[in-house]
Amino acid sequence: MKKFTTLLSLMLIFGLFAQAQRYAIIDTRYILSKLPEYTDAQKKLDGFSLQWQKEIDDKQAALDLLYRNYEAEKVMLSEELLKKREDDLFNKEKEVRDLQKKRFGFEGDLFKKRQELVKPIQDKVYNAVQKLAVTRQYDLILDKSEGITVIFADPKLDRSDDVLKELTSK
Repeated sequence: MKKFTTLLSLMLIFGLFAQAQRYAIIDTRYILSKLPEYTDAQKKLDGFSLQWQKEIDDKQAALDLLYRNYEAEKVMLSEELLKKREDDLFNKEKEVRDLQKKRFGFEGDLFKKRQELVKPIQDKVYNAVQKLAVTRQYDLILDKSEGITVIFADPKLDRSDDVLKELTSK
């Protein structure tokens, strides 16, 4: 009976290994870095970002100048003028914060531009990965660039170049 149980266990283990799933590992960061349209989109995003940051920095510099002038003249101003200047400073500060939020905040202009420029490229890569998975009958494809912890990955499992070939062959 003991031999039978051992034999049955071994057969079960070998049966599970025989049913092994096919999987692959890709690196989307690597794939995207090799696509010229992605690097162009990133350059455009960087340009918008620099332009909008300069706009914010200019408004902040103007606010800082107003604040320094206020501090220098504070002792000579009447209560009414003090209150008016403080209100102006508060409103200008709020304008700078609102502009920063509008440009770089959650769902701000930079987020929208990224969606407009980068998302179509990412969708293209996703579709190429799906096509690769279907044609090569992979059960699972892991992306090692997006935070999945891969302690060890055999380099022969990396199919990033195959996805890149699929994208550039069109």
